Amino acid sequence: MSGSVDLAIIGAGPAGMAAAITARRHGLSVAVIDEQPAPGGQVFRAVTEPAPLPAAVLGPDYNAGRILAERFLACGADYRPGSLVWQEEKGTLDLTGQDGPQSLQARRIILASGAMERPFPIPGWTLPGVMTAGAAQILLKAAASAAPGAVFAGSGPLIYLIVAQYARAGVPVAALLDTTPRGARLKALRHLPSALMAPSYLRKGLGLLAEIRRAGIKVVRHVEALRIEGESAVRSISWQAGGKRGEIATGTVFLHQGVIPNVNLAMALGCRHVFDESQRCWRPERDRWGRSSRDDILIAGDAGGILGAASAELTGEIAALAACADLGRLSQEAAERAAAPVFGMLRRESAIRPFLEALYRPAPQFLAPRDDDTLICRCEEVTRGAVAAAVAEQCQGPNQLKAFTRAGMGPCQGRMCGHSITETMAALTGRPPAEIGHLRIRMPVKPVTLGDIAGPSEQGRNAA
Repeated sequence: MSGSVDLAIIGAGPAGMAAAITARRHGLSVAVIDEQPAPGGQVFRAVTEPAPLPAAVLGPDYNAGRILAERFLACGADYRPGSLVWQEEKGTLDLTGQDGPQSLQARRIILASGAMERPFPIPGWTLPGVMTAGAAQILLKAAASAAPGAVFAGSGPLIYLIVAQYARAGVPVAALLDTTPRGARLKALRHLPSALMAPSYLRKGLGLLAEIRRAGIKVVRHVEALRIEGESAVRSISWQAGGKRGEIATGTVFLHQGVIPNVNLAMALGCRHVFDESQRCWRPERDRWGRSSRDDILIAGDAGGILGAASAELTGEIAALAACADLGRLSQEAAERAAAPVFGMLRRESAIRPFLEALYRPAPQFLAPRDDDTLICRCEEVTRGAVAAAVAEQCQGPNQLKAFTRAGMGPCQGRMCGHSITETMAALTGRPPAEIGHLRIRMPVKPVTLGDIAGPSEQGRNAA
């Protein structure tokens, strides 16, 4: 199966859905390709499905996503759920999914692939029973499933939201171990004036803290070290905070150290990336419209830098207007007029970001592990010690490290280790992450079958 469209959108989260609605409103033919079985992305996962939980558990922001998803499903875009883009060449996308191998020719592409949780390599993080906090929320949203007596460890707004959702659902939480560094609040205070432009976020954060306090959940602040104990599964988690050591017996640990752009596809497509010091991650270069270093690719939402769901929706609309201008559906002047109020809303929505980035900046010891036995690359079982040994032999960067250790060469293709490799090599050498560089990502961006590779890609290209 093959075809062609004006605009292909990869991802059906807030940014992708908003981009599709806007592009269809201006007459573009649009295909939306998404790996998930239903629209919404991670933030609105399963929002179109019958709710497995009372609306109050997940909160008003989640329930508002249903309106956006309904508008998206009614906009007339060619929606392809359960589909994966594994290769692109000269605007032709190779896909695999529910309908088998396909190819699609697009005049413009919007990447709206969202965010992923930052890797959090600590001793014991690969034991059965350890998951990301995002996984806890997915189970809650999609299946009303939870892990009573779990310990949540890490930092960032999301971990507080999920713990509060557990409390609303009546699920007991053993403890929240907060790794936000001591002094982070003071550093964040200088950004408070701009944060006051988005007071709803401050109220929401204070509300989550109050909910957790009322629920009587144990919160340990300024945690400086973590270790998950166990042999065949999690037995307990221990920590150090304020010169004291603690330990809690548990069978489930949920880790979280913030979110970062999901950049693998953008890197594989050849879009230039920069290291963002404030967000401590790689992100694609893009202009205010979302245009990347490739003329035919725009980037919207958290895929281009962490902004949150509301801002992601706005950047999706802006990127779609840019695509309409590029393809002649709108003049640049008309696109500017249509985008002006959206840019204004985006400025107000994103005013909170400097405050949050200063408050929840990860501590160095959680970006790059200190224990030589800690695994960095799970797929190839490469430890921090092996990376240190390669650096001692003058290994200069992540791509050269592959020759020394095979780190980044497993089935995840660097998604779970690439960031940690850069941070660890930076810590070991004293060089900045931007100088260390990132793994070179090649197609296919995710594992595919030989049948997918032997699919209709050549036929689609010849037809194009």
